[in-house]
Amino acid sequence: MPQIRRFSLPLAGLLVLAALPAAARDWVVAADGSGDYRSVQAAIDAVPDGNRTRQVIVLREGLYRGVVKVPKEKTRVTLRGAGAGASILSWNNYADLVDPATGKAMRTSGSATVYVYGDEFIAEDLTIENTAGNVGQALALYAAPPRGGFRNVRLLGNQDTLYTHEGSVLHFKDCYIEGTVDFIFGAATALFDDCTIVSKGKLGWVTAASTPGGQRFGYVFRRALLRGEGMGTAYLGRPWRPFARTVFLQSNLGPHIVQAGWHNWDKPDAERTTYYGEFGSVGAGASPEERVAWSHHLSGDEAAQYTTEAVLGSWRPFP
Repeated sequence: MPQIRRFSLPLAGLLVLAALPAAARDWVVAADGSGDYRSVQAAIDAVPDGNRTRQVIVLREGLYRGVVKVPKEKTRVTLRGAGAGASILSWNNYADLVDPATGKAMRTSGSATVYVYGDEFIAEDLTIENTAGNVGQALALYAAPPRGGFRNVRLLGNQDTLYTHEGSVLHFKDCYIEGTVDFIFGAATALFDDCTIVSKGKLGWVTAASTPGGQRFGYVFRRALLRGEGMGTAYLGRPWRPFARTVFLQSNLGPHIVQAGWHNWDKPDAERTTYYGEFGSVGAGASPEERVAWSHHLSGDEAAQYTTEAVLGSWRPFP
């Protein structure tokens, strides 16, 4: 019988092992019970707090109903679905709904289907929806990570579909986002690459940025495809806060875009402080000669400043 050797580590060595990051792994979620977890939240809760290696939560095809929260302690989490129309995170809260736990209305920030706070969060190949309907503010996604990335994600809702929080740097790539009023709003720096943006209803606003004063970038749309209902039924944006910054670069705008392009939200002073601009717009909604006088028509040199490196800094969620 071979001799078994026993080794022991000094206390210092044990402390080093305890400090090592959790091993990267996949966590499988399946509504039918065939995975590691039935619910998305249970898988997120299982991720070690403060882990340093990416933890991938794989969502099999299915409808996952309920509010999902990624706390700030759950860093470097990826939610990867089976396809944008196959894995669906869904709920139906809205701002005026009374929370039975508090007896008070949930308000806008309390109405989301998915909340993200953990740094370096990534979502791919899934849908996040709020199915409350036309009942006022009802978020699909509350995006508040220091850094976040979303690729081939569908965000479905009506008013206030996507809320991007101050201090966040976000990259949306090949996404589909729909809504009615102010359905992309907030104070984050956010780059939208090759996204389809769909306005619903008789009158709406695509964006309502609240960019803080002094922040270089707000919303940057590159090669966006904007579609909607009717003719002249949607503005590109209006300022939630006075220093709102939104730029569309080389985007295809449908006939639903109002010729004036931008709205001051009945705040004349905001015309001096906002920065709304376009470069290379095409399509029936591209009417540079009809845009409001206080918007900007970027030159080629100005448009060239909106690089991935300039907007996102060192954050690269996607190759």
